[in-house]
Parts: sequence; C-alpha cells; structure tokens
Amino acid sequence: MADLRIGIDVGGTNTDAVVLGADGRVIAKAKRPTTPDVTEGLRAALDAVLEELGAGEAGTRGDVRGRITRVMLGTTHATNAILERRSLGRVAVLRLGAPATTSVPPLSGWPDDLRKAVSAGEAIVGGGHYVDGREIGPPDLGAIRRFLDGVQAEAVAVTSVFSPASGDHERLVEELISTEYGLPVSVSHEIGSLGLLERENATVLNAALYGVAAHVTGALVAALAERDLKARPYLAQNDGTLMTLEHAARLPVSTIGSGPANSLRGAAYLSGVLDAIVVDVGGTSTDLGVLAGGFPRESAAAVEIGGVLTNFRMPDILAIALGGGTVVRGDGIGPDSVGYRIVQEALVFGGRTMTMTDAAVAAGRAPRDAAGWRDRLQAAIQPDIPREGGPGGMGDMSATIADALERAVAVADEMVVDAVDRMALGKSDRPLVAVGGGAFLLPGRIPGAGRVIRPEHAEVANAVGAAIALASGRVDTILPAGDSRSEAIERAKEEAAARAVAAGADPSGVEIVDLLEVPLSYLSEPAVRVHVKAAGPLAR
Repeated sequence: MADLRIGIDVGGTNTDAVVLGADGRVIAKAKRPTTPDVTEGLRAALDAVLEELGAGEAGTRGDVRGRITRVMLGTTHATNAILERRSLGRVAVLRLGAPATTSVPPLSGWPDDLRKAVSAGEAIVGGGHYVDGREIGPPDLGAIRRFLDGVQAEAVAVTSVFSPASGDHERLVEELISTEYGLPVSVSHEIGSLGLLERENATVLNAALYGVAAHVTGALVAALAERDLKARPYLAQNDGTLMTLEHAARLPVSTIGSGPANSLRGAAYLSGVLDAIVVDVGGTSTDLGVLAGGFPRESAAAVEIGGVLTNFRMPDILAIALGGGTVVRGDGIGPDSVGYRIVQEALVFGGRTMTMTDAAVAAGRAPRDAAGWRDRLQAAIQPDIPREGGPGGMGDMSATIADALERAVAVADEMVVDAVDRMALGKSDRPLVAVGGGAFLLPGRIPGAGRVIRPEHAEVANAVGAAIALASGRVDTILPAGDSRSEAIERAKEEAAARAVAAGADPSGVEIVDLLEVPLSYLSEPAVRVHVKAAGPLAR
C-alpha cells in the first residue's frame, strides 16, 4: 500500500524529517545538525528517519520504501545563497517602461556587493501598461535585441510597468528571448504585486537563483534515487504550500520563507488550533507568526531579503535573536549562538559555553527526555570559582554562573513577552502554540496571549508542516470595477486554480481559499485590485 509521505525542513541549526502515515499520524521522526553544505544535513536526516521507520536498508521489512509516495522539502538554499552572495547567476535586467521610469534605474538601493554578484547589465526600453491595463506603447524589440547582444548573462529578468494589470508585454518579450537567445526568463507578473521597484527586485533575485534551484532539485532527486525511493519530490513555498520541482525551477524565489511557513502550518496541524500565535524556538532564533484559518497571516509590508526590498507574498514573521544555542554572558545574552555546535559546547552537554539551554535547565524547564542534563549542569556550576574563558565569556564574569543563568531567563522571557505583544495587535486572547526544538525555553504562561499549547511532536513541527502542505496558485491583478467586474473576477479565479494545478494540485480538489478586493482611487475609470489564492491536495 502506497500511503507514506516524508516531510523535511532545513533550518539554521537542525534539519528535521518526519514520516506521516495514511491517517496523518507521525510514525517516525529525526533531527540532525544542519551542515555547512545543507545538502549533507538533508541526507543525514533522511537516512535517520528511514532507519527509524525500519527501512534503513533497501528491501528490509517488505516494501516499506515502496510505500513512500511523496517527499516534501523546505530548504534554506535560496535564502543562504542571497545572504552569502554565492552561487548566484548573472542576470540581464530588462525593464519595459521608458521614458516614464528612467528617473529611478533598476537595482537602485541594492547593496554594492550583491549588485556586483548578480547584474550582467541593466536597460530600460519602451513598453508597459497603465494601471487600468491600457497599453503605453509597444515593447521596443530592437532595443531589447541590442541590449542582449551586448551582455553576457545566464538569465534575463523582465519587468513591465503595471504588469499585474496586464502581463502581455512580458509574455511577448519572454517568447522573443527564449526563441532567439535560449536563455531562461523570469517575468515579474508571476512573482510580485503592485510596486514596480520591489516587484523588479524580486524578479531579478528569482532569475539569479535558477542555478541554485537546479542544484537543490538535482540533489533531492539524487538523494531519493540513492535510497531506492520512488517517491515524487516537492518543494515548500513561502505561503505554507507546495510546488513541483518543475514549478520550483521556474520560481525558486518562492522557497524563501518556507521554513517559518512550514512551522506555522505544522503547529496548526499538531495542535488542532487554526487561529493562534505560533512561537517557533530554534537553536539560533525564535520566529513568531500568526495563524489565520490554519494558514500563515501574510505580511502587508515590503519584505527585505539580503538588503533588497521585495513585494512577493511572505508570512508575517517576527524573528528575535533567541534560541537554545544563544550564548549567555555575565552582562546579557546573544545575539550570537553556538548553533549546531550546541551538543559540543553547551554546559548540559559537557561543554564550556553558557547557553540559553543551560539557563532553561537551571530554571527547571528542561524537556522530559533530557536525561542527565541537570546533573551535568550542576557539575559545571561552581559559584565564585574562576573558570577559563570561552565563547561564553566565563572567565570574565563578575557574578557566578548560576546568577548569570538566572538573569538570562528573565531577559529571554521579557524578549518573548514583547515579541508576542507586537504580533498580537491588541488581541490578547489568542492561544499560543509553542513549537521547535527549543520550545522548552518558553514559560508556562505568557502575558499578551491565552493558554500555552505544547503539542506532541512540536520539536519537528516544521517538517510536519512540509509533509501536510497543499499545492497552491495565486493571482494579484487589477480589474475594471464596472459591469464586467464579475466576469473578470471569475477569470482570475480560473487562472489561480490553473496555477495551483501547475504547482501540483489535483484539479478536482482545488478550491479558492482567499479572495480580496481593494478599490483603487484617483483613476479615470473605476478599478479594483484583486488577490485570489487557490489551493488543493496534491495530485495522485
């Protein structure tokens, strides 16, 4: 019986993997340190969860491996590539909008090092539309050819003025480039919403990530083949849904933010609570988000990635520098963390660095399966006896270790209370779902929230979120507000559903899960901005 699925999530400190059965229960789970080459951590977590499942060797326990039909991956590959300025492709940046948009050139405001790593050249040529979809002028195909003839690029990013209102010019230019130059093309109407510069930035980043996407998908396919798994692979998107590898190859920027989205979706699934504040405590940071109807509340503001403002849909996440590996000093905590080295460096593991895990254990918040943690901590705490210095600054402390750990808990609790207050937006009765490997750091009651829920398997909620995700598609466009409005909205719904199917959804199960209309003012003809999201279960 083909009834098992695997979810994997690559975090900053750990890579988690789970196996879900036909009834949706977690039947195997594993947590392994994330490696500098995150692909190795992925393989280690996959091997560990297969071993626990009883499929450590191909052919053991009957056809266990044959029962695994899908593997879903949430990964930090794309985010790391942008933050570290590595493995990014050279992009020809093409804007259709002359002469109206020439006062602010492409990539304005980009950090110099990122711009140097990505840009193969930039140009603004004629073309584009007005906000109501009327054509400003035809694309200047001659200027486009002259520009592309003079650059050495691995991909092209095409952004047209008000392409959410009409993507015709972008599609025309995409066809020209694909046919005559054979280069992959990133078009902005598939990626961002209103806001020319932010949409253009997201489109350029997307084109720069094509090589990274090819590496990720190739590594995932190879890892499955090496383990004799015939499962179909998927990648997680930043809205908590999935897409096929083919879809991810075209829209790799959509994987940015998938980790926090997976945690939110996993928290909703494990707790059974659809409207709540979620606090995901990892080894390096704590992410806070809000569940609305079981899906992440989306950010209304532009999102900065690697120093670049973008406007594609992202979960509304507040990250604070607090995690299980956060370093504790006599004068405060963090923001640095020992990260995946916690099992060697923390006091509770026999190391010599004070961390927030040590502080939580000292405060009586150790997880139930933490055998020996408190004993090792007690052995390390020798008040008033000088210690050799280390990453935790133990040799320079003027107070005892125990006092420093006690103060650290108070500081951390205050950070969490402040963050919860910022995310609650005045609504203090929402329950709080605590997930992540460091969830034991949180106190039993948090002012500004309702009851604290700690679901079973909370430490791998992000991998669970990847495993249970749906496939989705969305449309963000501008439509006339007159008599043709209803028909135009129906067409937008159909397009969103078609995009969900392209991402891997079963056509028979796709539903419209979000529809938002916003009237636009100061236009010669009435118009509305329409956002439609469709989602459905994965196709068999």
